[in-house]
Amino acid sequence: MPTIYLIRHAQASFGKSDYDRLSPQGEQQATLLGKALVARGVSPDLVVSGSMRRHAQTAALAGFTSEVDKGFDEFDHDQVIIAHKPAYRVRAVLLAELARTGHPQRAFQEMFAAATERWVRGGDGYSESFQAFCDRSNDAVRRVAERLGKGETAVVFTSGGPIAAVVSRLLSGGDGLWSRLNPVTINTAITKVVSGRSGLTVVSYNEHGHVDGSELLSYR
Repeated sequence: MPTIYLIRHAQASFGKSDYDRLSPQGEQQATLLGKALVARGVSPDLVVSGSMRRHAQTAALAGFTSEVDKGFDEFDHDQVIIAHKPAYRVRAVLLAELARTGHPQRAFQEMFAAATERWVRGGDGYSESFQAFCDRSNDAVRRVAERLGKGETAVVFTSGGPIAAVVSRLLSGGDGLWSRLNPVTINTAITKVVSGRSGLTVVSYNEHGHVDGSELLSYR
């Protein structure tokens, strides 16, 4: 059957002015990912990525050249945060509040969970609703599936949000699992989807054996 490997990008630059570039740790993750894909015999007929720099960098360091499909882009996390708390439009305010907690990454996760929950519940202030985001993520993976012939393989470099959106619908028929899946998606984790007569099926989710048990494992 045609197979699609959905891969979350390597670690980006959390806390930096330009988040959308890989951190040194992310660069190591992406290189290790490439070796893991070779070891498992993945030789793609099609390689696709979202349009974000972290997607392209992950693909390149893993040894692939990809074509772009913006349907695999992550949701606008800056907009989601600002809609939750407009004062965070000034980045220094957000960083200062996180720093005062003494545990900035944990504080960010708590704040971000609240911000995304508002978005998921249909709050206002967003250029793309949660429903629209899930729709376009699923449309994107189906576009890839339609391009694959019998026995062919695609590798897609994307983000945790689109992967969680696809997996939620394939497993449950709706978007209700997204809020549980998205926070636990690991950097460079591999999700395998196959395309058969009955449609798309998730075979495995969030595989990360290439970083498991090492200091390279990260969620953000």
